[in-house]
Amino acid sequence: MQDAEVPVLDLVVLTELKETTGDDPEFVRDLVETYLADVPIQLGGIEAAIAANDAEALIRPAHTLKSSSATLGAMRLAEVSRALEMTGRSGTLDASADDNAKGARAEWQSVEAAFSAWMVGEERG
Repeated sequence: MQDAEVPVLDLVVLTELKETTGDDPEFVRDLVETYLADVPIQLGGIEAAIAANDAEALIRPAHTLKSSSATLGAMRLAEVSRALEMTGRSGTLDASADDNAKGARAEWQSVEAAFSAWMVGEERG
């Protein structure tokens, strides 16, 4: 599921995001903080959809998590979220859905730690 070659947090994506926002680190920091607050909500939606065996309800939180993770460089979390979205779109939840949800939750812990370290580094300049 996880590609060991892909970092938890792709710093190139964050650098490019900062450049596209006019080199505004506060704006990027706000985006990251919003993302950090939103991920647990999306993970909860994913887990609730799987618990209810509701493939359609899985699509939106998985898609949202995939997109926001990719935008901010959390590429491994984006990939597992993509797999969850595709499972939802298939219309049938199988054992991989639960495994991928658990993988997303575990990956989230790594992403959260990586962003915490990144934000400390950004404060130091």
